[in-house]
Amino acid sequence: MKPLRIALHQGPPGVPASREESLASLERAAARAAASGARLLVTAELRLTGYAVGDDPPGRSAGEDGPAAREVSAIAARHRIALAFGRPEREGAAVYNAVRLTGPDGAVLADYRKTHLYGDFEAGRFVPGDRLVVQAELDGLRIGLLICYDVEFPEAVRAHALAGTDLLLVPTALMRPYEFVARTLVPARAWENQLYIAYANRCGPEGEWDFAGLSCLAAPDGTVPARAGAHEELLVADVDPAVLSASRARNPYLSDRRPELYGPLVRPAA
Repeated sequence: MKPLRIALHQGPPGVPASREESLASLERAAARAAASGARLLVTAELRLTGYAVGDDPPGRSAGEDGPAAREVSAIAARHRIALAFGRPEREGAAVYNAVRLTGPDGAVLADYRKTHLYGDFEAGRFVPGDRLVVQAELDGLRIGLLICYDVEFPEAVRAHALAGTDLLLVPTALMRPYEFVARTLVPARAWENQLYIAYANRCGPEGEWDFAGLSCLAAPDGTVPARAGAHEELLVADVDPAVLSASRARNPYLSDRRPELYGPLVRPAA
């Protein structure tokens, strides 16, 4: 199986002035990614609206197949590239911090709702999702979805590893001063679970936050094939099934597990 070329778009900084501006920026990124040969573009958490959604996220959210989602599908189809994009998603009175993976033909491949909400800001505006492992297939690879804070829970990434995820997409809004998450924790998660992680962050000031950038593709062999700096950037790198297979053969963490000893992991914290 040949490598899957992917792109990670870090940014753009700030809250978009309008839905039209947000979609135009996304289309520019998709065009650049497709021109580089990428088959998949991964974008940041709440990419369509910005993270600083204010006190009324329902006013900035849409249902599962709202106008913005349909327009993103059209962008994916025009550029023949799969797209992972974050957005607030409304269902009845509930609003979720969500990500959708759209295929290169514009069809919906997967929807995931953030299961671990970060801090009072998110807990006061979103409802947590209740499905941890969401996957899709793309070019022979099994793709999984998490969002930002989710990847900081070892159980969440291990659940994906046990379900056979090859490439874990993590749209992110990591703030300063937590750069160690991007620099250290994400590569460690890729290594200990023997999968690739595409971690696409926001960057620059927005509302009360300053986002750290440092988006990356972390590989199962302990390397980081692509790493962004602090500003808007488009990373392009390959997810290589041969690297994945060789690393899994050398590092049998999953087969060496002893799950009969792990009961305390599912008990509530004291």
